[in-house]
This record gives sequence, C-alpha cells and structure tokens, in this order.
Amino acid sequence: MTFNPMSLEGRTILVTGATSGIGKATAIYLSKLGARVVASGRNEARLDETLAALEGHGHIGRLFDLADLDAIVPWLKALCADIGPLNGIAHCAGVQATKPIQSINSAFVMDVLTQNLGAALMLAQAFRLKACHGSPASLVYCSSSAALRTAPGNVVYASSKGGIVSAVKGLGVELVRDGVRVNAVAPAMVDTPMSDQFRTILSEENFKRVVDMHPLGLGRPDDVAAAIAFLLADTSRWITGSILSVDGGFLA
Repeated sequence: MTFNPMSLEGRTILVTGATSGIGKATAIYLSKLGARVVASGRNEARLDETLAALEGHGHIGRLFDLADLDAIVPWLKALCADIGPLNGIAHCAGVQATKPIQSINSAFVMDVLTQNLGAALMLAQAFRLKACHGSPASLVYCSSSAALRTAPGNVVYASSKGGIVSAVKGLGVELVRDGVRVNAVAPAMVDTPMSDQFRTILSEENFKRVVDMHPLGLGRPDDVAAAIAFLLADTSRWITGSILSVDGGFLA
C-alpha cells in the first residue's frame, strides 16, 4: 500500500470560486488527491471547463452567486440533502477591488465586504449544521497577505481579508464543538486573472517593485492549492484557527 497522508479518497469537498484562478486550481488539485469535488461558480461555461479538467468521476457542478447572503444557508442545506454531507469547503470565491479611500462609497464598501467576508461567515453557519458536514470536516478560507501588509488604495479589500483572519481565530475555537476545523491560507501575489487586473492599474516600474517584494517570485495557483489541500487533509488534523502564509517570502 502506498502511504499518502494527503489522500482525500472518499471525501466530498465544495470548492467555491472554482471557475478561475486559485479556485479552479484547487478543484483540480483536490480531484488528483481523490476527492469528489463539488465545484461552484457564477459562470456556466467556465464551470463546465473546470469540471472537464477534473480527474476521476462523480464530480458535481453548481451555479450559485455567494453575494446573495440570505440564500447561502438554504442553498448549502439543499445541496447536502441532494448529495450528502461535505467533508470540506475550500472557499476561494471573492473579489479584488482597489480604490483609494477618497474614491470609495457605501455601495463599494458593502459589495467588497459582502463578497469577501459576509459570504465566508454564512458558509460557516451552514457548514456547522449536522446535515451539512460529515467526519472529518474542515473549512478553509482564502484570506490574503494584504490583511497584514497592504498598500495605499487597497484598504477596503485588505479590511475584508483581515476580517477573514479574525473570523478564523474565532471560528477555529467555536466550531470545535461541531467537529469542524477552520483555517485559512493567506496568499501574496499569485499569477491569476485577479493579479492581472491589479497589474493594469500599476506602471511597469511599480509592478516590478511589487514582484521584487516576493523573494521567491510570484506564486502559481497550484502553490496555494497545495496549501489548501494540506489544511483539508488529515495531515492538518491538529491545526485549527491558523493562518498559513503562502507568499513567497512576502511577509518575511
């Protein structure tokens, strides 16, 4: 028998934001470890592309908009009633939105906080329900290095990701009684469509300066996916309430 402590055979794991970037890479990575993946996103064509890239059989795709906070708990309950309880959630959905403080308004603030923090909290409320999680059960959020080290013009996004850090510290203890571990990864800049968007607002010189702040260079989506898989697998059974920096040395 081959020893594989990262095996996810027999586990059902929901991956949000599975249509691109870190979410898509995570869905594919988990399928390679044997998980049955439930991939969710808002774009049907891109969701189909993700499903086609998964290894193995039995994977499921679900269209859903996590910005509708009131719909999250009923949606997850209905999903689990249909396919059975989940062993994990990799919550990769979110929005990268950058504006200087003088340019923001209440709608912008609420949109970013809703998508990056509100959805994360409502997923936790749903996942803790007995009908929605099996054993073992692990919830992994995608925070950001921006939660701990950010730049001017990024305060709203950084605040939303900082909220994830605080949520993990609280939920990591609160959900122990429910049998759910809660952790997060905190990536720095990764080569994804989201970072491409960030690149468009910087001069070439400033973008190079940002890249140079990563001693190991920019990350790849698989670098983050591997860390998420670790936190979902039994390899991390004694870890909860933790933030794992996956940042190429950005915060060193």
